Amino acid sequence: MATIAIFDRACRPVVTAFALVLTLSLTSMPARADVPRDPISARWEEQVTRISQGDDTAARAAAIAKRLDAMGVAWQEDTFEIDGHRGRNLIADLGGPAGAPLLLIGAHYDRVDVGHGATDNASGVATVLELGQALKANPLRTHRVKLAFWDLEERGLLGARAWIAEPGQEKPALYVNFDVFGWGDTLWMMTPQDDSALVTALRAASTQQGLGFAPGDKYPPTDHLAFLKAGWPAVSFSLVGGDEIPSILQVFAGQKPDPAPKVMRVIHSPQDDASQLDPANVPKALQVLDAGLRALDDEAVASSATPAIPPPPAAEPAPATDSVSAIPPDPASIP
Repeated sequence: MATIAIFDRACRPVVTAFALVLTLSLTSMPARADVPRDPISARWEEQVTRISQGDDTAARAAAIAKRLDAMGVAWQEDTFEIDGHRGRNLIADLGGPAGAPLLLIGAHYDRVDVGHGATDNASGVATVLELGQALKANPLRTHRVKLAFWDLEERGLLGARAWIAEPGQEKPALYVNFDVFGWGDTLWMMTPQDDSALVTALRAASTQQGLGFAPGDKYPPTDHLAFLKAGWPAVSFSLVGGDEIPSILQVFAGQKPDPAPKVMRVIHSPQDDASQLDPANVPKALQVLDAGLRALDDEAVASSATPAIPPPPAAEPAPATDSVSAIPPDPASIP
């Protein structure tokens, strides 16, 4: 999650096949002796651990590539150079109907130099991989799907910006971003339009799953912002404690809430390792997201002329900076 100071501003039943697909494809994993482990939570947590154990960006990319290969998903490495930095994005193609609009689902996989980048953002990457596995096994009817794993988000959303800027790049029908998806009871959604068909579907699915849902246009800046600034439709999701959201917003508004929210004490700090994760609600969140994406797909069937999420207004206030320096990495500097 890039820490800059300025923000941007009926569902069908939850698809039970999603949980079945995830469970049937589970590889054998050891269980904790003291806590019963949900198989989906176990695999998600294992994936976060494998990515965050990487000593550098290349090792983190290798962990992602290994999972994509195991899923049987074709992927490619897109190298880029922008603003004096070189990086590489990983783009995986799940396929779909020829000529259908593109649904792009992504998360950044780079991290800052301190900590292991488990919450920020191996957690988001693992969530994209789980959704990708479910969508490969049970494809959408009216969308092609690609997965994107962005490099250099922490340097100013560079990977996403470079991909968007590629000549002839295809504009997705919607970009769905994930950043900081590590614990909590609430699915937090950045959306320019909180009464869309997608939001309605997610709200209904969240209620059915007993999971909090908080949509709105106030949200920390991350890769979705690159798409919105290009005039391309985008949303973003986090899994956090619902009681954290107001204080997170205060921090990004330049205030110093006391106590500081867990997110701000963990990310960009030595504490950002897998021990901070709580995957208990990850399966619920994944099922809510799957239901929402399939409702979006159904909406396209019903009315292909009306997008579920229209592009944002052309004129948007520009953020003050895309640098991680706006929020000090030392959690002690935030009371």
